[in-house]
Amino acid sequence: MNKKFWLIASLLLIASIALSACGTTPEAATPEATKAPEVTQVSEATVAPTLAPGAPLPRNETLYFNGQQWGPVVCWNPYSSSCNNALGIAQQDNARVVMFETPYLYNMLDGQVYPLLADGDYAWNDAHTEITFKIKAAAKWSDGTPVTAEDVAYTWATHVKYSTPTGSANMDYIDAIEAVDPQTVVIKAKLDEDGKAINPLIVASYVSSNYVIQKAWTQTLEERTGGDATELLADTAEDVVYSGPYYKFFADEAKVVFIRDDNYWGKDASMWGKLPVPKYLAHAMFKDNAAGFTALQAGEVDVSQQFNANIQDLWLKDNLPISTYLPDAPYGIGASLPTAFYNLQSPGLDQVAVRKAIAIAVDYDTIIANAMTNQSATFQQVPRSLMNPTPGEQALYDHDAVNDLQWAGKDIEGANKLLDDAGITDSDGDGWREYNGEKLSYVATCPNGWSDWQAAIEVVAAAGKEIGIEITTNYPEWAVYQTVVTKSDAPLPEGYDIFMMWSDGAGPTQPWSRIRHLLSSEFVGMASNWNGNWGQYSNPDVDELIKEIPGETDEARLKEIYTELVKIYLTDIPSFTLMYRPQSFHAVNESVWTNFPHEDDGTEPPVPPLDLTDGWSIAGLYNLTLVAE
Repeated sequence: MNKKFWLIASLLLIASIALSACGTTPEAATPEATKAPEVTQVSEATVAPTLAPGAPLPRNETLYFNGQQWGPVVCWNPYSSSCNNALGIAQQDNARVVMFETPYLYNMLDGQVYPLLADGDYAWNDAHTEITFKIKAAAKWSDGTPVTAEDVAYTWATHVKYSTPTGSANMDYIDAIEAVDPQTVVIKAKLDEDGKAINPLIVASYVSSNYVIQKAWTQTLEERTGGDATELLADTAEDVVYSGPYYKFFADEAKVVFIRDDNYWGKDASMWGKLPVPKYLAHAMFKDNAAGFTALQAGEVDVSQQFNANIQDLWLKDNLPISTYLPDAPYGIGASLPTAFYNLQSPGLDQVAVRKAIAIAVDYDTIIANAMTNQSATFQQVPRSLMNPTPGEQALYDHDAVNDLQWAGKDIEGANKLLDDAGITDSDGDGWREYNGEKLSYVATCPNGWSDWQAAIEVVAAAGKEIGIEITTNYPEWAVYQTVVTKSDAPLPEGYDIFMMWSDGAGPTQPWSRIRHLLSSEFVGMASNWNGNWGQYSNPDVDELIKEIPGETDEARLKEIYTELVKIYLTDIPSFTLMYRPQSFHAVNESVWTNFPHEDDGTEPPVPPLDLTDGWSIAGLYNLTLVAE
């Protein structure tokens, strides 16, 4: 998917950036980079003086990115979800912790959380209704004051008071967050009628998904916005206080640059024990993927979070020092499942036979080879379910129990038989099947410019022709598409019979959250539905199973529930996955920097391929070394 859905700034290839003090996880081994050239360690003593904002950046101190920022930064407000500040602000399953920090860091590779602002592991009480953790004594704000439990509590109170996106997403599950003393935080879950936590998974995920924001600065923000929620969320927050290792250095229409805070508290022995290596993190606003790809080839980008077609050609054919997390296809960790949803109100798509026939006829191998240029596992390698390809999720359901329901695609014979047996035939000889006297004719769609999704949709359309179902394609602009698809309180209009949207990736609430977003009827009829189930599927049995998962601790019962949900999904087919997709694309050019995360690089805990910005992936910034000239 080309993420061109925001304002696109003019192409500007960034010139240079800096790195300095190194660091890795406490006790962690420095990873061996794939095909690593000779390296030189950067020392703090040799770092050049800080530059003036906007000045050319020293290449040997700067780590350059692409694929995250697709337009100028709007604000620096951690309470807002509208800052378009992709490199700096993202509260999510693997929260972006470059500038603002969470109590814990989630690691998608081992499913564990590791303390950041927190001191040690969090603990549930015996009733499993409260979580307690402490704040590190060393943790400091950028103004030098300590991070306290009161900051954590006041952050939550602010989210609730002003109905921020974080507050709205969590207030049905979190009753209160309290500061017991300056260092101790208690998160109290909301309880059901039986006195049990409504959703322990969401309560636990809060500590690795959401930032701690300074109370004193928040009060300043409240004062200048007069306590108005709209004004508070719209404030640009140029004066924001932060706790992370980087902060704003320069931003304009063409690029954004972060500079390392050399007073960052994380160099304390209780955390990293040193500073991250790069002095600057920079991101140009490239016009499109093609421009970003050219910059990656030229060594003007070090870390690429965009879809780069045929990425393997860069080292196999062009002999460039470019690599991916996995040395061979699919090159990345396929954590999310881009999915084709059916508009269940479209004539004929209320019939399982029609939905299944289309789904099993699609040539998924062509999608993976062409649309994804093999940057996805195949459905032979990872049979379809509701799970992503990670070992942890794959172990959660009984594969043998659903084997007869799974399909790998391009089953034209099976699809035709399915339709024939259902009496859905071509009765007038025009080459197209009819249902209830009406020709089966659909429009398949996705946003314009999302090239890999468009290529996938074309394959879906081609499958329809093979089985006598007319499927044409249409590609509206994202601004139109997202408005239509997310308006679940109105029927989808003509032209949205089959349409693509994303699914959740890896995170502390998965795969429960992904399944909920794919299948739960709670999203049916929402006026603004950014969650999922955009085809408006409803099944009371599914709802009950989804509701049971968060409070279930018996692993055998959880496996039964997940297996049953997979059975229902593969039987009813309200939507179908078209490919596996990396949580983040993560290609690196090692002409300037090396020791990026790679599979089996020896780092413990392993550093996930999330561009050295998200969750535990930020540990990778402490491992980087310069390539010797």
